Amino acid sequence: MKIQPNPILQRALLDPPWSFPNGAKLPGTGPVARDDWMRVDDAFADQMALRERLIAQATGAVHALLPKGRAAADELLEMALAVLRARDGFQVAEAAVTRPDGVTVALERAEPLMTLGRLVQEDFCLLDKQGSEHVLTGAILCFPASWSLAEKIGRPLVGIHEPVESYDENVATRVQRLFNALHADRPIMRANCLPYADFELFQPRPEDARRSRPIKAEAVFIRAERQCLLRLPRTGAVAFSIHTSVVHRDAMDAAERAALASHLAEHTHLLGEERGTVG
Repeated sequence: MKIQPNPILQRALLDPPWSFPNGAKLPGTGPVARDDWMRVDDAFADQMALRERLIAQATGAVHALLPKGRAAADELLEMALAVLRARDGFQVAEAAVTRPDGVTVALERAEPLMTLGRLVQEDFCLLDKQGSEHVLTGAILCFPASWSLAEKIGRPLVGIHEPVESYDENVATRVQRLFNALHADRPIMRANCLPYADFELFQPRPEDARRSRPIKAEAVFIRAERQCLLRLPRTGAVAFSIHTSVVHRDAMDAAERAALASHLAEHTHLLGEERGTVG
């Protein structure tokens, strides 16, 4: 039985890359409000039900936490709870949180990332500075887009992005500089967007496997990620949040389809085959 037998679709993409000024450039970041790294959209209930199944049935594929990332994971959960206390639709108590879909989730602080993964739609990656690079030390990744958490955990940014042709030395230097300069009070965001022939949200893929480019007639689903980067003030680690949206091409109006076509034309590397890539 498939974990996701049916499409889970939003009515519109959340902050696609063409919707903000720096979206056309790598790494394509821009400022975001201090507490705006988690969102609730119209697919919340269905995405959360899928996340619950993935965390229960595919734990090893969607969760990893190295000992050196545990303090950051604890801090991220507490930061998230502080934000959710002020959000409409969430009821945060000492031992549990009731989500906007009415589901109550116990706060299992012994499993901070899996608990967080059951509270909100975002996936989260934790990156700690080790030497001159940031290393992936933990993640809850229910909706990977053509990469495998098991392959990336414990690797630095350059190693994580090794298969990405556009992630050259110049981009790597700029990204590391960006990570170094992140301020706890000033998170930033970026976005990406790709055509898909299928609607599956859980798409892990090893580095040596390729996701073939769908032909135009098959590319009926548009998948976008709203990604935020924030510095955790106590541990100094960087948290990377990923909010995934999938819409059917027919749900986009003419202006949106034109913006998508223009964006993909400017990023021809996005139209080829991808393998084991992050972001």
